Amino acid sequence: MDDIRLCQGISELCDSYSGYIIDQWGVLHDGVKPYEGVMDALTELKARKKQVVILSNSGKRADDNAKRMQKLGFDTSLFSHILTSGELTWLGLKERKSGVFEGLGDKCFLISRQSDTSFVDGLDLTIVDRVEDATFILVNGVDDPPKGRTVSDLEPFLRVGVQKRLKMICANPDLQALIGASTHAGAGAVAKRYEEFGGVVRYIGKPFPPIIRHAQSLFKDVLPSTTVVIGDSLPQDIMGGVNCGLDTCLVATGIHGPAFRGVKTRDDCVKVIRALGVNFGVRPNFWIPRFQWGKVLLDRKNKRRKKA
Repeated sequence: MDDIRLCQGISELCDSYSGYIIDQWGVLHDGVKPYEGVMDALTELKARKKQVVILSNSGKRADDNAKRMQKLGFDTSLFSHILTSGELTWLGLKERKSGVFEGLGDKCFLISRQSDTSFVDGLDLTIVDRVEDATFILVNGVDDPPKGRTVSDLEPFLRVGVQKRLKMICANPDLQALIGASTHAGAGAVAKRYEEFGGVVRYIGKPFPPIIRHAQSLFKDVLPSTTVVIGDSLPQDIMGGVNCGLDTCLVATGIHGPAFRGVKTRDDCVKVIRALGVNFGVRPNFWIPRFQWGKVLLDRKNKRRKKA
C-alpha cells in the first residue's frame, strides 16, 4: 500500500495535474445537496487555471445534469465540460457510427425512471409498449421501490427480450444510485439481470475506455500524464481511470462511504483501502476523505486530527 498516498485534499494533487476528470454523485454531491468543501475546492482549481470535466454515469443528457447541478447551487462556469453516459448514448443512437449502435432498428422498448421518455427526444425512434414489438431495449434508469417498476417487476419483460434475442443498450452501468443517504438500484442492475438471463448488453459509461477517452478529448492541451480521475467508486471511476492508464484518486464519500465510517487512523484507512482493493481488483493512486481543498489529515497514532 506504500504506492497509495493518503491526502488531506485536492491541494496536494494540484502541482502534478492540469486536467481533472471528476465524478458527480458521491464526490461533489449526494443528489440532494453539495458536500462540505466542494465549492471552495472547485474555485481553487479554477483560480489555478486547471481544467475540470465532470464525468457522470448518469442516464440523462449533459444539459439536464447541468441544470440539476445549478439547482443544487453549483456555478457551472467552474467546469470545462459536463459529460454523461446518457449524452454519449444519445449521440451514439443519433449518429449510428459505432458498431455498438449499428443494426439496432428504430423500435425501442425504453426502461427509465418514472417512464420518462424525454431522453429519446430528437432521435428517430419509436417507443413501443410491448417488448415483442421492439428491435432493441434501452435502459437509462430504474424506479425505486415502492414507486414504479423495480428490477424484479421488469423480469418478465427481460425474459421476453432474451427470447427475442434483443440487444440491450445500457446508458448507465452503475449498479447502485446514490440519493441522499440512501442507495437504490441503478440502471446497471437491470442490465446485469438481463445478462443473467442470457441477454446481450452493451454498456455506455465508466469503467469502459470510450467515455474516459471522450472526456480526455474535451481538455485543451492536457496530457494523459497530467490527468487524474477522481471518484467515489472503485469499480466505475477508479477502474475506468486505470483502464486508460490514468492516475486516480478515491474519495471516501458516496458508494464506499460506509466502509470508511469510523476510520480514525491512517493505518485503519490503509486496511479499508486494501480490503476494497481485493474486492474490486483495483487500487487508486491517491485517497482523500472528501472532495475538499485541504482540511483534515488522519493522525497515525489517533491522538488528534491535524488541520491543513
